[in-house]
Amino acid sequence: MTKKKAAVLGAGSWGTVLAAVLEDNGLDVTLWARRKELAAEINRQRTNSRYLPDIHLPEALKAVDSIEEAVAGKDLVLFVVPSHSMRAVAKMAAPHLGEETAVIHAAKGFELGSLKRMSEVLEEELPASNSERIAVLSGPSHAEEVIRKSPTAVVVASNHPSAAEEAQSYLINSYFRVYTHPDVTGVEVGGSLKNIIALGAGLTDGLGFGDNAKAALVTRGLAEMARLGMAMGAKPITFAGLSGVGDLVVTCTSRHSRNWRAGHLLSKGIGLEEVLKRMGMVVEGVKTTQAAIGLAEKNRVEMPIARELYAVLFDGKHPRQAVEDLMARGKTDEMEEMIRGERE
Repeated sequence: MTKKKAAVLGAGSWGTVLAAVLEDNGLDVTLWARRKELAAEINRQRTNSRYLPDIHLPEALKAVDSIEEAVAGKDLVLFVVPSHSMRAVAKMAAPHLGEETAVIHAAKGFELGSLKRMSEVLEEELPASNSERIAVLSGPSHAEEVIRKSPTAVVVASNHPSAAEEAQSYLINSYFRVYTHPDVTGVEVGGSLKNIIALGAGLTDGLGFGDNAKAALVTRGLAEMARLGMAMGAKPITFAGLSGVGDLVVTCTSRHSRNWRAGHLLSKGIGLEEVLKRMGMVVEGVKTTQAAIGLAEKNRVEMPIARELYAVLFDGKHPRQAVEDLMARGKTDEMEEMIRGERE
């Protein structure tokens, strides 16, 4: 039986790990790295020392720095690039996609400027035959644990059930459980906005505010996620699932989380530019905070946590003052949106 062929575009920690998952599942996998030096390291040493130190990668995994070589002739193409790179990478990949090639993306964020979700960006840039086969991978899944085959559960969402089921069949195995989901908007919004709340969790932990503060932040953060998501057409129940509360919990409580670590550094009075330099990896929550404010204004939705984090990130506001201002907001009801809806 001929092996199915897959390309994974993006050789950061998550892209490399998903390539390893597909290899475990019996696919012939090519990993596209933007840097020639990284592709050479993966091929020669079976390591990705910058993103996954002390991890030995599958012997059969092939890395290339040519996107044409990676994509041409593949049954599946999995986009695992930062949100700000998605459109450019999709443009490069589009001419080499076969008509029957399935597409999955695992990016968490919005495109600045257009404020579009990643599946919308892919639909605009890929041929029509491929745009109908797009699925979104999201959920609580630290690369550092998946590569060690720790039990993990995620979702793949698509507007087309057959596309979600195909993506599920490629990815699911004994340690990586994959559920299908019909709510693409909800899954993408949840997976993106939770990074903002994780920045806040790192801040509150760094300031020593304790568990009560984190519980409040996570719970009210979930309310903000759902509020904006529903305004954008998502189903509220989606935010109670893996791509909502599941991803939110793991990102706000784990030291594997880049966004938590970035927030923790910010709490020490370190400027954003220096924080990002120290991280050495993309911190999606930063750009997502910018996008969230634009989306909140566009959809006339209140997002007080996101607004205070924006002030910390871009206006120089002290994190402690931001928390104090959140606590000093006017009195309201926890079920504010429901009560307003009933009155209207």
